[in-house]
Amino acid sequence: TSIFLNKFGNRVRQLRQERTQLSQMDFASKAGMDRTYLGGIERGERNVALKNIERIARALGVEVIELFKF
Repeated sequence: TSIFLNKFGNRVRQLRQERTQLSQMDFASKAGMDRTYLGGIERGERNVALKNIERIARALGVEVIELFKF
């Protein structure tokens, strides 16, 4: 697992918890993703496609750049 993927995943988890108060399952549903896929992102196990980065940002109500402020 790369350091970059870990940092990105930690940032997604942090924003999810701070901004939505949603569980992984509920947030994944809101973002139109599978919960296990989102969990893999948050653990730094997934190399996320740009379209999914956009979906995550939209579900969080943030600009894409906010996901990379780590």
